Amino acid sequence: MLGRTASSLFWMSRYNERAENMTRLLEVAYRIAMTPRYASDAEEDWRSTLVSAGCCSGFEEKYSEFTQKNAINFLLFDQDNPSSVRSSIEQARHNARSVRTAITSEMWESLNETYIGFSEVRPQHMSDDKLPDFLNWVKQRAMLFRGALLGTLMRNDGYYFSQLGAFIERADNTARILDVKYWILLPDNEVIGGSLDTYQWSTILRSVSANRSYRHAYRDSSLKAFNVAEFLILRKEMPRSLAYCYDWIEDCMADLTEGYGEKLLSHDMAIDTHGILTQQTMEEIFQSGLHEFLTDFIARNNGLSHQLSADYNFA
Repeated sequence: MLGRTASSLFWMSRYNERAENMTRLLEVAYRIAMTPRYASDAEEDWRSTLVSAGCCSGFEEKYSEFTQKNAINFLLFDQDNPSSVRSSIEQARHNARSVRTAITSEMWESLNETYIGFSEVRPQHMSDDKLPDFLNWVKQRAMLFRGALLGTLMRNDGYYFSQLGAFIERADNTARILDVKYWILLPDNEVIGGSLDTYQWSTILRSVSANRSYRHAYRDSSLKAFNVAEFLILRKEMPRSLAYCYDWIEDCMADLTEGYGEKLLSHDMAIDTHGILTQQTMEEIFQSGLHEFLTDFIARNNGLSHQLSADYNFA
């Protein structure tokens, strides 16, 4: 497969996943911002979200205040932000259009209809009461594309490149959503394990559609930080956990290695990161620092993406 085609398939799925994941990050921030708190905390909450999204510097270049309105506009609609939902949908469609012959009509139609539907929405009409439903619509559209891909695309190298894009992006997002909790501090009159702390952990679980599955796995009504982190990092049954993502990533890399007859550096990098997720315990992660672990993981995950691009000559 040409490097240009592999690149387009990789980024088509990665941008689709990014659009969904940015809505999930926005959902976390919005729900936490709606929690009864001191008014002075609101600006810091949105700053924390932008830091976790990795686009705080871009925001500061354009906006002078960390208000809810500015943050939502930047993360949802702003075309100057390459990670905004709008930019991600446009880029997913652009990459799909360049490889129309390598994807199915169902995949193209789902992306194109999402692009048209999103284009009809005006930022000035996005009131607070409409935001949750709109975020849910974006998630549903992204899942429709994923269903079309899984149900209609041949299992060849094009499929593996597209899945690598999706799961590298998903792993990045899960790590960033977990890290939101590190940046959002509890007020002085709140305690760890208190009602607000529990609500914040519950919000994080809901943002990755894991609230019910977590309770099924742990029977933990108090939502202990240790258990939530373990569920989203090490539990392979959870389809958005880091371990689950790297199970898929390593499998796809192995299929590419077999198909092309050569094991490249990106495959070794995937094996190394997967090994960390299978060999480390949650106790070890907490002892060394959850934030530090997540920061290192995000760097490793980004490094894999860059090496994959180099190994397979992405244009």
